[in-house]
Amino acid sequence: MKAAALSERVTGKVSDFGPLFEYTVKLVLLTSFLELVLYRLVSRLGMHLSKMAADHPWITPTFTALTEVGTWLLNIVAVLLFLALTLTLINRWGGPETGRLGKFGTVGTALLLLLTVVFLVVQPGMLGAIVYNGLTLLVLTVFMSEYVMTHREPAQRMLAATYYMGVSGWLYYQIVSTIYGLMGTIAAPPLVYESHRVGEALMVLASFFVFVAYGKSKSLSLRTKNRRQRNRAIWFWSTTGIIFSALLIADYALDLYNPALASAVRQASQGIGWIFQFGMGYTFYLPFALYVGGLLCWSYTVVKLLMIGRLAGYGIGLMFIAGYALLFSNLTLMVVLGVMLLALDRVKPTVAESVPTAAGPVMPASDGLVPGQA
Repeated sequence: MKAAALSERVTGKVSDFGPLFEYTVKLVLLTSFLELVLYRLVSRLGMHLSKMAADHPWITPTFTALTEVGTWLLNIVAVLLFLALTLTLINRWGGPETGRLGKFGTVGTALLLLLTVVFLVVQPGMLGAIVYNGLTLLVLTVFMSEYVMTHREPAQRMLAATYYMGVSGWLYYQIVSTIYGLMGTIAAPPLVYESHRVGEALMVLASFFVFVAYGKSKSLSLRTKNRRQRNRAIWFWSTTGIIFSALLIADYALDLYNPALASAVRQASQGIGWIFQFGMGYTFYLPFALYVGGLLCWSYTVVKLLMIGRLAGYGIGLMFIAGYALLFSNLTLMVVLGVMLLALDRVKPTVAESVPTAAGPVMPASDGLVPGQA
C-alpha cells in the first residue's frame, strides 16, 4: 500500500520562464503605466488647461515636453509588446499543459501580431478594422474560456466573465459600427450604444472582482483571531466605507449647502471624466465613487501580486492599464498579453512523494534477536 498526499503549488510565476521573459514583462508593465500617465492622460490634461496657459506661461512647455516623452514611450511600449508576446507564445506552445484550445489561441495571437505588422505598412481601412477587431474578440474568447476551465474559484470565474463581457461590449460597438459604415447604410446599428454603456459598467465591476479573486488576505479579514490583524481590517474597511459613502453623498450635501460650490465640483469632475474618456475610454456616467473604488481595489491587488512575483499581477495590470476604448493596436495587444499572462498563473494540485507503508505492528521490528535470548 502507498499513501499519497495532495498539495497545491502556484505555477507560472514571472521568474519561472527565464530572465529574458521576466525583465521584458516587467518593462512592458512599467512603460505601459508611464505611457498611460504621460501620454494618454497628461496630454489630455494639457489640452484641458489650454485656457490657463495665457496666465501661466510654464504650462505649455511643461505639458509639451511630457507629451513628447509619452510619444517616445508609446513606441517603446509597442516594441516591448511584440517581444513579450513572442516570448509568451513560445512558452505557451512548448508547454506540456497546453491543450488544443490554448494552441488555437496561440495561433490566433500570432495572426494578430502579423496583421499588426501588415497594417503598419498598409492602411487597414474599414474591412481591415473589422477583421482585426473580430480576430481580437476570437482570441480573447479562447483565452478566457481556457482561464475558466483551469480556474475553479467562483470569484476568478466572475472576474473573467465580467472583464470579457466588458471588453466585448467595446469590440461589438466597434465591429458593428464599422460594418454599417462599410455598407453605407444610414440605419442605426443595433444595440451599439447599449453595449458601449454596459461594457463600461462591467469593466468597473471587474475591477472590484479583481480584489475579490486575488486581493483578499488574512490581514484584511474580520474573522481572524489575531487582534492586530482584526484591528487593521476594521480600520481598512471602515476607512474605505467612509470614503465611498462620502463620495456618494458629497454632491447632494454640497448642493444643499452651497449650490455654487457644488457646480464648481461638478465641473471639475466633468473635466476628470473628459480626460479619462479620451485617455482610457471611460465616460464616467456612473457615480464617481464607483470608479474610485474600483481603482483602489485594482491598484491594491496589483501591488500585492507584484510583490510576490505572480504573473496574475502583471496580467491584471496590463488589462486595466489598456483601458476600455482600444483605439490603438498597442492597447489591443496589451489586453491580449494581459489575458495570456493571467491564464498562465494558476494553482494546480501536485502529488507529493509517496511514502510506502506496510501492515504490521506500530513499533518497528528489531533487526535481529539479542544474543543469548531465546
